[in-house]
Amino acid sequence: MNDLWPITLNDLQTAAQVIGETMPTTSSAISWPLLSERAGCEVWVKHENHLPTGAFKVRGGLVYMNWLSSAHPEVKGVIAATRGNHGQSVAFAAAAKGLAATVVVPHGNSMEKNRAMKAYGADLIEYGYDFTEAFQQAQKLAEEQHLHFVPSFDWKLVHGVGTAGLEFLRAAENLATIYLPIGLGSGICGMIAARKALGLEEKTEIVGVVAEQANAYSQSFVAGHVVETESANTMADGVSCRIPDACAVEIINTHVSRIVEVTEVEIQSAMCHYFTDTHQVAEGAAALPLAALLKEKDQMANKRIGLVLTGGNVDAEIYQEILKFK
Repeated sequence: MNDLWPITLNDLQTAAQVIGETMPTTSSAISWPLLSERAGCEVWVKHENHLPTGAFKVRGGLVYMNWLSSAHPEVKGVIAATRGNHGQSVAFAAAAKGLAATVVVPHGNSMEKNRAMKAYGADLIEYGYDFTEAFQQAQKLAEEQHLHFVPSFDWKLVHGVGTAGLEFLRAAENLATIYLPIGLGSGICGMIAARKALGLEEKTEIVGVVAEQANAYSQSFVAGHVVETESANTMADGVSCRIPDACAVEIINTHVSRIVEVTEVEIQSAMCHYFTDTHQVAEGAAALPLAALLKEKDQMANKRIGLVLTGGNVDAEIYQEILKFK
């Protein structure tokens, strides 16, 4: 088993130093009274939507590119597949190291995420009709064009995004439960690593959240092994995964308490609640933790709960319709 536990507290602190060389990070954890009132418990939110690319993944990108430039100085260009936030991370971090970046997105991808990736200097290629098809094309192009392929799940990425977990667990102490969305798994595995590094396994449970219409990870949790799905048709594009990463599945299945499935209506409602209760913009994937908490409201009553708001990158047109939904 390629376990997380080589990721030590020192590793996470070193990753934080690498990240801090390029961008300011925030250890802010905010308890919003209206959100706590709605959930019937003390809610603390980690705001990864405040980072330069508007999402948590940039942490992993910076750590990955720092390793790549040191271990493989011959590499001049990188390529990745994405629905948006991973691609922005790769583009941002590659530019910081003077590397060319190409990102492959499926047709119909978020227009505003596409624009952002181009603004960070990436060459954008549209291919296929979901993340898996874009992923396969990116791997093919990497071989044909001699580019370094940056995966969406990798231990160096986990090192980077794990720094968010370290910040959160230090800023908001004594959390009974932390809810996190599961896309391909780096974010939740980073939180698992941070909890382990701080010795909090017995004090704080970690709960994963997926969209009901993109539930490969919850099916894999129940089955005890990787389960692929035929589709991942959710408006929360950051979690629209139909083929889980096997290593991530093993870590998640071993170390999370459960995985909650939430509906499209519950996701959209949570996006609205974030706006009305905190005036923060949460993209679909980032709203999953709040949706799950509200679904489990009765069993979380009066507890101290953590939510990771993983990003705020949602197209304006989509967001306007969601706010009307409220």
